[in-house]
Amino acid sequence: MANIITHHLPCDADGVCMVCKQKPSETETLHCKTCTTPWHAPCLPVVPTTSEMLDWLCPDCAQPSDVVAASAAPSVAGDLVSAIRAIENDPSLTEEEKRKKRQELHGGSLKEKDEVHVRRSGVLDIFDGSLNCSFCVKLPERPVTTPCGHNFCLKCFEKWVGLGKRTCSNCRTAIPPKMASNPRINAQLAIAIRMAKLARAESVGGSTAPKNYQVVLNDERPDTCYTTERARKTGKANACSGKIFVTIPKDHFGPILAEYDPNRNRGVLVGDTWEDRMECRQWGAHFPHVAGIAGQSAHGAQSVALSGGYIDDEDHGEWFLYTGSGGRDLSGNKRTNKNQSFDQKFENMNEALRTSCRKGYPVRVVRSHKEKRSSYAPEEGLRYDGVYRIEKCWRKVGIQGHKVCRYLFVRCDNEPAPWTSDLTGDRPRPLPTIKEFKGAVDITERKDDPSWDFDEEKGCWLWKKPPPLSKKPMNVVDSFDPTKMKIVRPKAIKPSFKIKDRLLKEFGCNICRKVLASPLTTPCAHNFCKGCLEGAFAGQSYIRNRTTQSGRSLRTQKNIMKCPSCATDIAEYLQNPQVNREMMGVIETLQRQAEQQEEQMEENSGESSAKSEENDKPDEETEVSKSSDSSEKVVEEINEDDVNPPQKKRKGDDDKAVVNVEEQIDDAGVESKTVACN
Repeated sequence: MANIITHHLPCDADGVCMVCKQKPSETETLHCKTCTTPWHAPCLPVVPTTSEMLDWLCPDCAQPSDVVAASAAPSVAGDLVSAIRAIENDPSLTEEEKRKKRQELHGGSLKEKDEVHVRRSGVLDIFDGSLNCSFCVKLPERPVTTPCGHNFCLKCFEKWVGLGKRTCSNCRTAIPPKMASNPRINAQLAIAIRMAKLARAESVGGSTAPKNYQVVLNDERPDTCYTTERARKTGKANACSGKIFVTIPKDHFGPILAEYDPNRNRGVLVGDTWEDRMECRQWGAHFPHVAGIAGQSAHGAQSVALSGGYIDDEDHGEWFLYTGSGGRDLSGNKRTNKNQSFDQKFENMNEALRTSCRKGYPVRVVRSHKEKRSSYAPEEGLRYDGVYRIEKCWRKVGIQGHKVCRYLFVRCDNEPAPWTSDLTGDRPRPLPTIKEFKGAVDITERKDDPSWDFDEEKGCWLWKKPPPLSKKPMNVVDSFDPTKMKIVRPKAIKPSFKIKDRLLKEFGCNICRKVLASPLTTPCAHNFCKGCLEGAFAGQSYIRNRTTQSGRSLRTQKNIMKCPSCATDIAEYLQNPQVNREMMGVIETLQRQAEQQEEQMEENSGESSAKSEENDKPDEETEVSKSSDSSEKVVEEINEDDVNPPQKKRKGDDDKAVVNVEEQIDDAGVESKTVACN
């Protein structure tokens, strides 16, 4: 087989035989009938006769039987040659039709390509055909957009510039020197391509490889905190929380009642103590292990822990002044830094406390033995001291010289405080006088009625307004096995945000915040509408003329025009800005498809509503067309039903009919709800 293949070599471009390395004469040269390739006749394994030379085919086109038999795979070239011959020998085809058919054999049918495009008409295919890199012919990886509006991969662009090229490979437009030395990635385009890839992966069957999460269910946790195999330190340094005994979600407001305690059926009472924060978390009084505030900035704060973390705190039992979080440098190994290095702001957990102040939500308070300056702190461990309400919050300069967020907590619980001998809980009391109000700023006071307030008729604190709905999962006792709990997650209303709408949102102008119209990409990789960018610099010229006070003209100076999104000078780019045609084509395609989908949805909704109306009409007609022998009998039966409602019968234990009379329930009685005081 090897000898046969070595002898099957034609002449090269210079007419030299590739077997004997000699240039044959014209009489020794044979030309294939199909491919017209020159061959050296003496070097062929079988020299054709004189009569066979006119219709002679080279070994590549003829595929001799010995070569075909020796090869394991069928030859594609032989099928292609036979198909071309069949086209040429077909007398019914014109030369133009023959040419088209030969082209379809080599490059594939146009119809097949259209069918494949229809089958693949997805979001990623729109990008794949319009935004491909000119070098690797793939979607740009870390895309870089030149001022002329062409997109490339970062590595491909760096290789191109590394070869000394300073012009675009597509249009030969000059590349700015600053961009050539330090190309910027088009972040908006990169995000849009990633979203399109995720959409394709999800439609196929998953975005990435399946992720394995190691989760310990609540029922599988021990009753006390435990240490995992990954723990490196002994004790509770790397300990995990044990089983959660209450069924409240993590964003539960107010006291923890007996209904949330399936094991003890008593709830969390004022004065309950725990050994550490881990055990306190198990009973839901304060869930965070380390943080002193539990809450969400837009939802409110549920609980706080007084542990002496800030020297500005003042504890007076029934009311105290609490300092917010933040303002400390905790980077590196400074996790226990107690020195303020910058001002606190109303954000994150501080904003959560301010939200509870505005709404009047109850906040659970836990005191720790670490608060050595307070007379109301426990001697050891942690203690639950009831619920408080934030009446005011403000900012002032703290003891360490930086502004801190301050909150006035006032107790409002139905149970007496653990440090008093009272038999009843709190009553509304006047607010204390705070001296530091004089130098306070950003003061926030509640204007509306609080959600948690005192009811004079019932003599207790209760929810005057409905408590906020939970957004966190909660533990619920399993109906089949009461000894176990299952996690129930609230049903989140997900907005119908389609992938094409999200992509259009990513292609947004940095000035008008709308979808890009005639997009321009600056050398600093920011995208703007052409009209917005030109309008931002309207009336400004590239050259500034200067004159002295005496009227003598000075040398002109170039105006600096900074990008609206950064400090890069784009004055030279604004002289001849080029629209990013590739990005504009993608945006227009996405907009058309989004409009078509909306039209289809409207048509489908119209058809469904029409069908529902048609289904309702026969029922109405049948009700109207019901005939009765006598209208008086119908009126009498209706009157009897109104006066004497129908009675339901069931069989008792002695197989006797037992009558159940339906009681009429007053609507007002259903709407009124009794609220039990703690």
